[in-house]
Amino acid sequence: MEYYNYIKSLHLIFIITWFAGLFYQPRLFIYHIEASKKESPEKEILEKQLKLMARRLWYIITWPSAILATTFAVWLLILMPSWLSQSWMLIKLGFVLLLILYHFKTHQMFLQLQKDVINYSSVFMRLWNEGA
Repeated sequence: MEYYNYIKSLHLIFIITWFAGLFYQPRLFIYHIEASKKESPEKEILEKQLKLMARRLWYIITWPSAILATTFAVWLLILMPSWLSQSWMLIKLGFVLLLILYHFKTHQMFLQLQKDVINYSSVFMRLWNEGA
């Protein structure tokens, strides 16, 4: 188990980058929603740029980080299966489930905004961002 600390370190690094993506993505949503209320040509220029930024953040940083953080977490649990019988781990996994649900809901919002479908106000998105 000499590589345990390397796996744990990679797990933590990808959790941090996953969270960074989850924190910044709703901020881009807010900017996109507010840009949709501007006049042309500012509206089109901002929306195009914000969609590109959101796409890059989501597919290059957030999703890969989520997958890698989860992969390394499973690897750690395989190395230390006794953790699954401890209450702190079960509580932690409950919070991880909530985080994954938040991620998928944010993904749904991302897809809608990529199509310029705006179902939420910027105030709601500010609350969504703070909820993270």
